[in-house]
Amino acid sequence: MGIQNGVISKIKSNKELYILILIGGLYSLSTALSNTFVNVYLWKQNEALLDLGIYNLAVVLLQGAAFLFAGGLAKKVDRIIVLRIGVCFLASFYLVVLFFTSGSRLYLVLIGSLLGLGYGFYWLAYNLLTFEITEPETRDSFNGLQGISGALGGMIGPFFAGYVISSMIGNTGYLIIFGSSLSLFVIAVICSLFLKRRAAEGKYRLKQVMSERKRNPDWKRITYANYSQGLREGVFVFIISVFVFIETGSEMALGTFTLISSGISFLAYFLVGRYVKVKYRKGSMFAGATLLYGAIAFLVYKVSYVKLLIFASVIALAYPLLFVPYMSLTYDVIGRAREAAIYRIEYIVIRELYLNAGRATSILVFMGIIMMLPEDLGIKILLLGAGAGHVFVYLFMRKVAMRNID
Repeated sequence: MGIQNGVISKIKSNKELYILILIGGLYSLSTALSNTFVNVYLWKQNEALLDLGIYNLAVVLLQGAAFLFAGGLAKKVDRIIVLRIGVCFLASFYLVVLFFTSGSRLYLVLIGSLLGLGYGFYWLAYNLLTFEITEPETRDSFNGLQGISGALGGMIGPFFAGYVISSMIGNTGYLIIFGSSLSLFVIAVICSLFLKRRAAEGKYRLKQVMSERKRNPDWKRITYANYSQGLREGVFVFIISVFVFIETGSEMALGTFTLISSGISFLAYFLVGRYVKVKYRKGSMFAGATLLYGAIAFLVYKVSYVKLLIFASVIALAYPLLFVPYMSLTYDVIGRAREAAIYRIEYIVIRELYLNAGRATSILVFMGIIMMLPEDLGIKILLLGAGAGHVFVYLFMRKVAMRNID
């Protein structure tokens, strides 16, 4: 009990943790407001799933490129600046969506590239700040708090956005929501002014850190786990919202779907962050991975809105069980890796490159399948295949050595 109180007091005394959580919360709310509906907005233009594949492939490819560049930049300038560059690209994405529209695939590549660049710069800086500001004994609690803030954004944002969009004529509601997201990113930049400057020194040595996979089996497992994570996320991140809209024809129904999912996720993140201690991490990951794959059964046979709601409820419970300990264990491995203090940026970049490689693989397979097979059959096959990604996350992570925190 004294240890738990000590961890809580460490979190309370570190104001930067709260600022980082606030920035993450603003990001979550902004993306929850809009990104839930961006794919639906684009799908409504031509009702072509291939177009969604092109858009999302542009996102993940440019996200990977941005990570590479942002990592080198973070070696030369304050990583808070890298964070702000990411937010500026994200704001640019919403500006383009607000003031320009087109059904062309070049337009899809343009806006996907802007979003990918924003994600790359933002998440490189955010993950790096998380690694530096948190400590091994505070990471589970921090990740739980971060998950709670994200779940709150997921509860408020999509439901409000669904109500606004469905209440307005034409695309007026979409424009209001995209404009709101833009405003939230501006506030996030202002909040970043209160974070302490953190400059890095030394040369950018990706090859050296990549070669650590040969010496450090835990680091190798982390990279494989991230690739597996990406295999599921690449397609699932956009196909579910489109499924819901196709089934119901209503943005309000999609908002309600996300509200229920995020409400369960909010409670689950709170409980996992509070009660899943270090010794229970791998058991928690096993439970989460099993539930995540099992939930796919609701998507492959006679899909209905009720089944989609059950699916959302199950994964909302499962994600925190898997991801809170998974992310904490990932940062622990990086923290004790060889010369982590010098090459922490490179470790974060390589981790993200594997994650995005998995996402790109998933989307490319998705595009190939829907061109060769009937959409319904192809998507079901893909969901069953790519959905196993989180099972492989557990299989790789279960052998990772855990730090003892008594």
